[in-house]
Amino acid sequence: MIKPDGSGERLLTEGYHNEGPTWAPNGRVLAFFRDPGGNSGPSLFTVDITGRNEQRIPAPGYASDPAWSPLLS
Repeated sequence: MIKPDGSGERLLTEGYHNEGPTWAPNGRVLAFFRDPGGNSGPSLFTVDITGRNEQRIPAPGYASDPAWSPLLS
């Protein structure tokens, strides 16, 4: 957890060109866009707050700018 003085920062993901992060409504998952370069093309990924469970989100083509739906009650 980052403290008000900025200490406690932790990287959740590594890689080339990670951008557009957005937190899930529950605050436990981060979605982001990654362009790994080469022929694999850009993709959306999620990672939990531990940084250990990164997953690629399947998409039919170019995907960027992730967004979450609001929580349903």
